[in-house]
Amino acid sequence: MFLLSRTRRPLDIWPGFVDALAALLMVVIFVLLIFTMSHFFLSDALTGRDRALEQLNIQIAELSDLLSMEQSRKEELESELGVLRVTLAGLEVEREELNTTLAAARSRRDDLEGLLTEARDRRKDDLARFNMALETAQHETRVQEELTTQAQAQLNLLNQQIAALREQLTRISDALALSEAVRGEQETELADLGRRLNLALAERVQELARYRSEFFGRLREVLGDNPNIRIAGDRFVFQSELLFDSGSAELRPDGLRQVRQLVNTLNEVAPRIPEDLKWVLRIDGHTDRRPIATSQFPSNWELSVARALSIVRYMIALGVPPENLMAAGFGEFHPLDPADTARAWQQNRRIEIKLTQR
Repeated sequence: MFLLSRTRRPLDIWPGFVDALAALLMVVIFVLLIFTMSHFFLSDALTGRDRALEQLNIQIAELSDLLSMEQSRKEELESELGVLRVTLAGLEVEREELNTTLAAARSRRDDLEGLLTEARDRRKDDLARFNMALETAQHETRVQEELTTQAQAQLNLLNQQIAALREQLTRISDALALSEAVRGEQETELADLGRRLNLALAERVQELARYRSEFFGRLREVLGDNPNIRIAGDRFVFQSELLFDSGSAELRPDGLRQVRQLVNTLNEVAPRIPEDLKWVLRIDGHTDRRPIATSQFPSNWELSVARALSIVRYMIALGVPPENLMAAGFGEFHPLDPADTARAWQQNRRIEIKLTQR
């Protein structure tokens, strides 16, 4: 047994190393092959993308060319449109000129026909001169007729060229006519509304006039035939001496009594006036032209206003609603008699009372 071990061959690792090295070489070759194929496919993909990008650039260039062509075409069309507009304006001018020429030719022809008629009525001993004038007139007439025929032909051509424009104007005119019709209906409605409003106002004025007449009639019965009280149109006129002392704005006892009678009459008539009929009793103070200059009344303005306010305040104290009263002072600037006499001054010193609409 020992002899057998002495005869065993030594261990040889070289074949295994060669096999391992061969296997490693195959792996490296396989990796290189994979890398080469990947590089090939990647190069092919990049090449395809470059070709696609190039095609896109070509398409963009083509679109840019098309856009430039369209813009050029647009400019050409705009230029043609401008030329057509200028041409149309020229045709309109030419048409007007031809109309003028035609009118002149017709006028000339009428004149020549008149000359021809006058020549026929001349005496027989002027026959030679008449024949010469007739030939001249006929020649001119033929020339004018030829010109008229040519002008008429050109006018017909121009009329055909502007027919389309007339159609457009017709459509616009129809639209305007429709608008005018609508506006006419609205104006008719407004006119009818205004008429009804005027009738209503007239009825209100007549109604107020009726109550004013009743008020003035009863007031006349209450006040009696006092020469210091008179009616002037639609106003009651009280002489200032009946209500106030000279240069004073404080009501006298007789003035207080007159105002109370006036208020009593107003209270009888006012309840029958409709609420929607806005009325007001207007108190106007007037003085004569003689100046006044006191600490209380620096001028006739203050005196006339103070007297009107005194009457208004007393009426309010007697129960007349303030919204139905109005006070105004006119001083000496609205005289009834402009003369510088004692009688005129007496007439101008007055208090006017008017029932009117607010």
